[in-house]
Amino acid sequence: MEKTVAHIWPALLDGLITTLTISLAALLLGAPLALLLAAAGRSGPWVKALAGIYLSFWRGTPILVQLLVIFYILPFVGLELEPVVAATVALALNTAAFQSEIYRAGLQAIPKGEIEAARMLGLSPGRIFLHIEAPQAFRTMLPALVGEMQALVKNSSLVSVIAVTDLTRCAQQVAASTFRPLEAYASALLLYVVVGMLLAAVGLLIERRLSHRSEGQ
Repeated sequence: MEKTVAHIWPALLDGLITTLTISLAALLLGAPLALLLAAAGRSGPWVKALAGIYLSFWRGTPILVQLLVIFYILPFVGLELEPVVAATVALALNTAAFQSEIYRAGLQAIPKGEIEAARMLGLSPGRIFLHIEAPQAFRTMLPALVGEMQALVKNSSLVSVIAVTDLTRCAQQVAASTFRPLEAYASALLLYVVVGMLLAAVGLLIERRLSHRSEGQ
């Protein structure tokens, strides 16, 4: 029995790697779509309406249902995804809806005088975005994006329902094979807490550095 207990941590760490990989991939894949959704707020009424429908669906429905739709319903239209891919896609589409608000707020925080000055200098909208809006917005958005990564790590625990061997599923497997559910789930909980605390510390560090930089300016 001691041997089985000793195998708890390696198995859980493997699951943790899967959890972090899926969460980070979803965050990065959702970013371009989130940026488009944020830009839709500056577009015409039809584009705004389409973006609103997207946001209402992905923000207003349970993530568990979204995962099940991506994994079980898409094959009926000829698009069959592996569990890890389906989980990443579902989380990316979900986080894009929430990241879009982060990007929108970040872009709105840029002083309008800088944008107007750039226009007077003859810069194109694309160059204004790349050289003025994007760099400043990204700095202000970093703490919020770290917070979104925290949310993704927590939400990713649901991917176990589509047979992804994440941290939660590994804990379930360890509990079933060792008959030690307390140790298995307590260890998984500890890992989630540690990851959450580390991400929170990173977000706080970024916030402090940004505040010091703004004070220096």
